[in-house]
Amino acid sequence: ENYMPLARMAIYSRGVDIYVAPTADARESWQATIRHIALEGRCFVLSCNQFVTKKDYPKDLACSQELAKESEVLCRGGSAIIDPNGNYLAGPLFDKAGILFAELDISLIAKSRYDFDVVGHYARWDVFEFKIKNNSGKERF
Repeated sequence: ENYMPLARMAIYSRGVDIYVAPTADARESWQATIRHIALEGRCFVLSCNQFVTKKDYPKDLACSQELAKESEVLCRGGSAIIDPNGNYLAGPLFDKAGILFAELDISLIAKSRYDFDVVGHYARWDVFEFKIKNNSGKERF
């Protein structure tokens, strides 16, 4: 989960280069979150969020009366592609439907990890211990 540091550490420890972060969170704080994940993991982040309006739902929806009280835009989107240094390569795309595209320079991953490697030289394994249990109950790391 994107807001769970230990879950992210487990993902980083497996050598993630492209972190996919789907969400329904259109708040500005989500943009800070995905930039943080890119910087922390020194990975590309592809964050997809939906742009949804009331007209995207059928008129006979069971909760149509409650839906009528909401603003026309129910989720304003916010999809983005972030590089390992926390920079936007595309997006964020708000208030309209669309598809984002970007060329990913994979060499940026290694270059950025020279500066900070969350599971490498910067991890302080002399101080910390991190264990991941897999489905078999065996520990990893």
